[in-house]
Amino acid sequence: MYQADQLFATLDPTLRRLQLEGFDEIILADTVGFIQDLPHDLVEAFHATLQETVEADLLLHVVDASNPQRNEHIREVNTVLEMINAENCPQILVYNKIDQINQMPHIDMGDDNRINRIWVSALESDGLPLLHSAMVQFFSESHKIVSLQLPPAQGDLRALLHEHHSILEETFDPEGFWQIEARISVELMSRFTDYLVKETTTEHEQENAEILLKSDIE
Repeated sequence: MYQADQLFATLDPTLRRLQLEGFDEIILADTVGFIQDLPHDLVEAFHATLQETVEADLLLHVVDASNPQRNEHIREVNTVLEMINAENCPQILVYNKIDQINQMPHIDMGDDNRINRIWVSALESDGLPLLHSAMVQFFSESHKIVSLQLPPAQGDLRALLHEHHSILEETFDPEGFWQIEARISVELMSRFTDYLVKETTTEHEQENAEILLKSDIE
């Protein structure tokens, strides 16, 4: 990744693949940083780059934990997210540089029992396993593994599963039905209710829930 001590050294998002346990690969998109009082015309100029944020399933909002103005910076970023219509994107605050403030890696849970903040040090690699587990937990809650039985007439639904790379395993039985194991987002689930055989919970989902619970207790 190119780095330089200059404003907007690169505008192109950096894309990387990441393997999460129990999932196919996900794509991490490192977008341009946000600045205070970002002018509207500059937002328009960065539209292609910022579009990665709008289309994200999850936004990891990285905050400099050592900066005394971090709360102000968080508000500024949220303002820009509103400007690009991304304010409703699920977000986890990642407080980085805890090595500079003598803070231990941990997770803060919100009142709704969802992950609110994760405290890490990218430099020292402290807390990164917690961040990894949090991402697995998020996608486990927003996506369900289901067994489906689709009749031949529902080829459009099968195509939809392929479009979203949701199919984990697929067979074709003698009666002409597709027997499919798939990971489906909560938003798409209603389309497949009539063909649902069962939902399952993987060992990875249970393990990561235990890891996050242990961190919260500590």
